[in-house]
Amino acid sequence: MSNGEPMSRMKVAVVEGDGIGKEVVPSALRVLDAFSLDIEEVPVEIGYGKWKRTGKAITDGDFNIFESCDCIFFGAITTPPDPSYKSVLVRIRQQFDLYANIRPVKGMGSGNNIDFTIVRENTEGMYSGIEHVFPDAVHSTRVITRRGSERIAEYACLLARGNKGHEGNNRKRLTIVHKANILRSCRLFREVCISVADRRGISWEDMLVDATAHRLVLDPERFELIVTTNLFGDILSDMAAALIGGLGLCASANIGEDYALFEPVHGSAPDIAGKGIANPIAAILSLAMMLKWCGKAEESDAVHDAVSRVMAAGVMTPDLGGRCSTAEVAEAVAAAIEKEQAT
Repeated sequence: MSNGEPMSRMKVAVVEGDGIGKEVVPSALRVLDAFSLDIEEVPVEIGYGKWKRTGKAITDGDFNIFESCDCIFFGAITTPPDPSYKSVLVRIRQQFDLYANIRPVKGMGSGNNIDFTIVRENTEGMYSGIEHVFPDAVHSTRVITRRGSERIAEYACLLARGNKGHEGNNRKRLTIVHKANILRSCRLFREVCISVADRRGISWEDMLVDATAHRLVLDPERFELIVTTNLFGDILSDMAAALIGGLGLCASANIGEDYALFEPVHGSAPDIAGKGIANPIAAILSLAMMLKWCGKAEESDAVHDAVSRVMAAGVMTPDLGGRCSTAEVAEAVAAAIEKEQAT
């Protein structure tokens, strides 16, 4: 894993995926082109469209390409309600053991002081994939292990100390989110997270997930860093997106020991696919996370600064009340970067 150490040359698997992924990924790559970086982009087709055409959403050959790259830059995937279709994202996360899902939530406009990060365990919980189907019932197994809890807690504590390449340097308070009053698996998660935080000297509080949802609505600015289990993190991060303008502004990183995948939080949005109105900011900010992960902090900061300037100037897609297209927003961000570099 890079851990923020500069890479001399980077090889990135680029997955547009389905729906608006085919629009926001090229837009983000236009922003990447604003820098003179030694990055090889390797296109890989996976997803629902490939599954409809070939019967397979992802193949062993696709995984071979991924393994030859340093990381994956990912657009969006449609996951149909078909029992024969297996989530490609879950398979990738499991294949590369991408155990930490990092979702920053930061207000972009003036007066919006929301700025926290959700650290979500990414391989266990309700998404473990262990299910038993009976004629009149389905039993889904929630798996929480000490090892899984320890490593996500360790990662969250490193972020709290500012020791990871894609985070800042200010020590943060950790909020451990669980349902330990009901679930024994959550009791284990809570116990382990507290133990790790105490050992690392990190200030912490713990909170029930329903209370967390309530506080996110009433007082989101109180949160700095949240660590939680897979399903809770998935729900809370989408909820938190509504606090800052929607999923079109939310980036994420899936981190393992020596591999990573970067993607916007939003889905494939087939209802607006092909209309040129999808918001590319989440994909662009995911690109910024990728740049910081591979040690290119200055370029990552430049992307964030350019996005802020462009949005402040009112260059936005219709979901944010603007009148610009996907490509126009991306072009404006790229131009802001190029202008800044020229000075």
